[in-house]
Amino acid sequence: MQHSNIVGGSTAKRVIACPGSVALVQKMPPKPSSEHADRGTLLHDVISEFLDQTDKPITDWLGKTYEGQVLTQELLDEKLVVALELLDEVDPKKEMVYEVETRVGFGDLLPGVFGSTDLIGRIGDRAVVLDWKFGDGVVVTAEENEQLMFYAAAAMRTPETAWAFEGAQDIEMVIIQPPMIRRWVTTKDRIAQFERELVKAVKAAQQPDAKIQHGDHCRWCAAKPICPKTTGAVDRALMTTLKEIDVDTLGRYLKNADLLEDWIKDLRGLAMQLLEKNLPVPGYKLVQKQARRKWSDESKAKALLLEMGLKESVVVETSIMSPAQAEKALKKRFSELPEGLVKSESSGTTMAPESDPRPAVLQLGDLRETLSKLQ
Repeated sequence: MQHSNIVGGSTAKRVIACPGSVALVQKMPPKPSSEHADRGTLLHDVISEFLDQTDKPITDWLGKTYEGQVLTQELLDEKLVVALELLDEVDPKKEMVYEVETRVGFGDLLPGVFGSTDLIGRIGDRAVVLDWKFGDGVVVTAEENEQLMFYAAAAMRTPETAWAFEGAQDIEMVIIQPPMIRRWVTTKDRIAQFERELVKAVKAAQQPDAKIQHGDHCRWCAAKPICPKTTGAVDRALMTTLKEIDVDTLGRYLKNADLLEDWIKDLRGLAMQLLEKNLPVPGYKLVQKQARRKWSDESKAKALLLEMGLKESVVVETSIMSPAQAEKALKKRFSELPEGLVKSESSGTTMAPESDPRPAVLQLGDLRETLSKLQ
């Protein structure tokens, strides 16, 4: 995915809040990729290729590689199949006209500022701006999402994508981050307001005294090691200055970091232990992990799928195809899965903030033990 080195979708929030970060980031060496980033690129590539070639089943991409990352059956089921099912919530009648992986920019308004959209589409009188997020660590919201607003503003000024917004009554911003979808409907006026903020920030960034502002936008900033705001905060916290830190001191700090990481791990473990015993941890709760659909009876499912006209080589690779794969294959035959073949099972529980939409879980074993003591 291509992005401007001035500002792109993923950096728009930071540049608007901290115009001075642009010059700092440009001083930094290119950041090496990671296995997580490479896996995300692989998944983005596959889903865009699939949406461009809908006559091929998604399983045709099994085994595709990118920088050592391989599309496995598990990765396909947990990420891509779920993502496509969530896309059906946005476009249940398959009416959307769309473009995938399109470079969009601001033309003469902001020369050299551009980005690459995952999907720009149109359903009726609504424009759609959609971004895939395949990472598990950070939950991304759609409401007031600067990355999506950047893509919308740029797409309106790009001939290849401007058609999606012409005559549109509103604009829907969509984040699909398996297993969740987050949606926000906004207006052209809000996007125009965002564009004005972006133009102002880019112009400010060109000034030698551009403002540097510390905040949550710093999290992914490549210039943190040289940012005067960040290093100043560290200096005050350590009661010293960076130039006075020798390698022996640095080594001691790193040992403290190791201890802190272990403490955080143990802290999370203790919180999980309390929640599993139905003891409260303010601000957190126990929730079910994502439920995976499985065949209630694999032998019965295989026999029925073969009766419905699917080839054995499609139904069974090394093991029987998943329910999601079967649904997609049967859809082309205008058939649906018979009822009773599928069940959904969670792989266990996990800790989540109170704001998580999943319902809290009560550990029944401990509840029975508590009730027995009351009798």
